[in-house]
This record gives sequence, C-alpha cells and structure tokens, in this order.
Amino acid sequence: MDLRKSVGKQNELALRVANHVITTTDAKTSNLVFSPASINVVLSFLAAKSGGSTADHILSLLQASSTKELNAVSAKIVTDILADRTASGGPTISTANGVWIDKTLSVETSFKDLIENSYKAAFNLVDFRTKADEVAEEVNEWVKNQTRGLITDLIRSVSPMTDLIFANALFFHGRWDEEFKPSFTKDSDFHRLDGTKLRVPFMSAYFSCKHRLELYQGFKVLQLPYKGGSNDDRCFSMLICLPDEKNGLHAMMERLASCRGFLNGDGDIRGECVDVGEVKIPKFKFGFDLDVSEALKGLGLETPLEKIAHKAFIEVDEVGTKAAAATAMSCFGGPMLRKYYDFVADHPFLFIVKEYRSGLVMFLGQVLDPSMH
Repeated sequence: MDLRKSVGKQNELALRVANHVITTTDAKTSNLVFSPASINVVLSFLAAKSGGSTADHILSLLQASSTKELNAVSAKIVTDILADRTASGGPTISTANGVWIDKTLSVETSFKDLIENSYKAAFNLVDFRTKADEVAEEVNEWVKNQTRGLITDLIRSVSPMTDLIFANALFFHGRWDEEFKPSFTKDSDFHRLDGTKLRVPFMSAYFSCKHRLELYQGFKVLQLPYKGGSNDDRCFSMLICLPDEKNGLHAMMERLASCRGFLNGDGDIRGECVDVGEVKIPKFKFGFDLDVSEALKGLGLETPLEKIAHKAFIEVDEVGTKAAAATAMSCFGGPMLRKYYDFVADHPFLFIVKEYRSGLVMFLGQVLDPSMH
C-alpha cells in the first residue's frame, strides 16, 4: 500500500464536503472547521462494518480499492502519522478510537480483531437498552478527556435501540516554527463577505524565511510550518488560502473542490513560489458542529441506520495552533532585485492543517469573521 497515494485520494472528499456544507447550511455565513482525518476514520470503520452497498459508496467517496486498504490506512494514521512528539519538541498530538457495543450482542472474533488491531480502539461492552443516557455520558466524557476538554457534549442523546457507537477523537497543539511577536499584533480592518468591516487583532511578521508563499490565478497560499520534533521526518503546517477578491472565498472554494490534487500539491492548479513581504493574519478561535450524515447524503451516501455527528474547535494565536475534533457514529531565482509579496488576510479565507509527508489533512475550515467565537 502506498500510504501517501491512499491518503491523497481520501483528501479529495475534504473540499467536496466543505463546499457542500458551505453552500447548503448556515456555514455560508459563519466560520467553519472540521477534521477530514477524523471523519474518514469513522467512514472507513463504517465501510468495514457494513459491507455491501454502503461499503461500495464509501470506497467510491474515498477512492479506495477495498475496505482492507481503508483499514490499513486507518491503522497507519493512529500509529505513525499522528504519533505524539511532545517529548522531542514537536507537536502534541493524540488520536484515539473507542467502541461501545451493547452487551446483549454477540461479537465475532474477526470483528473484535478489526476493532482492536486495525482501529486500535478501546472496546467497551455497555447497556444501551436500559442505560442509554449513561452510555451517552460515558462516550462524551471519553471524548472530552481525549480532546483536553475542547470537545464536549458530542452526543446529544442515545436511543435504547442503539447497538453500537464508534468514536474518534483528535487533538493537535503545535507551536509555529517562527512565532509571531505579540508586540507586532495590532487591531486592523477585516472585510466580511457582506461588505461590512470590523476591527480585530492581526498578528504580523515581516520578510520571514520560514513562511512560504505561492501565487495562483485568483488566490494565494501561505504555508506556516510548526516546530518539528528531533528525529522526526514529518512536517506539520497550516495553509491559508486567500482569494484576491475580498468576496472571492466561495468562488475559490468551488474551484478547488472541482480540481483534483490541490490538497496533495500535485494537482492541475499550479502556483508560483515568491518571496514573502509583510504577513498579517487575524487571531481566531471558534468551534463548529457538523451533521456528517446530512453532508454525505448530499454527496450520494445514504446511511439510514447510522447517525454520524462531528464537532471541531480551533484556536490560532501568536504562539501556534490548538485544535481538536471528534466524530461519533451511532448504528441502528539569481541576484536580481527581488519583488516581495505581502500576505494580508483581511478578508474571508480558507485554512488547512496538514502533515506533509503523508498528505493527511487534519483540519480544514473557513474564517468569515475572526471575532466570532
């Protein structure tokens, strides 16, 4: 299995989901953040558990050859791509899977092996029939602990008819490779999509050699790397995709969602790497709830017996990024004069947090109003 190739194919779903959610829900007027990595792990488990037409639809969405491939990718994500590197100076990362199954059900050995070996999930036998509310509290407490308290109340209610809950939790805390100086942070205008302006704190940097800027037709992309750990060949970064036009976010999103390979850096759209002048990015902090079942229904995947809930949170400041997400499935050039390009994110933009070796997209979202919490 080529891990990067498999992850790259799964990434194609991320921008399609984002574009669909933005155009069909309240997200068209609000900030958005979700975790493609977390959602894809749950979809992979659903494919393995369900088989049949459900598995076929998920394999099509994630462009995978088999559920075996999806299981192998999920195992590598947990054990390799998202391994914690706090001790060596890298990002603090934790990801975990959990399964809660009603105690009245018989669990085949092969299914338990799938849960414990491919998904590295904690296995819990519970009583949905008479203590559904208590199980919901147990799952929510597990999610809260795994995400350092950033994601709470993921599951609102659980039916006594529930047979199984599968949940994934993801936490990321990375420091910028070159932190922004707090003394440079100043209030400035941010232009919203409706034409109004508001004053918000902008972090600033000048002529940084750590930041990478690429110009595309109609938009530009800034790459902000996080500190890596010693003896770690992974590379975590945030990408900020800023349309040239103040109100160009939705058009840019539609274009990116329709082009293959952009998130993997090998797509049809090519950019030109240029020198960075001034960088101005607003500080932001917000959460978002997403009904994954509804979003996927719009992309052709009906899951009538499953409900997939998702919550995510992100905070960006001068030091770095703190982000968390949880997903739960309930079943029933030369010495020439250089030109420097400024990057002033003073209008709505897209952001992506990814690991470059594998291409895994951990978080993706939009900022329409940095003052919204």
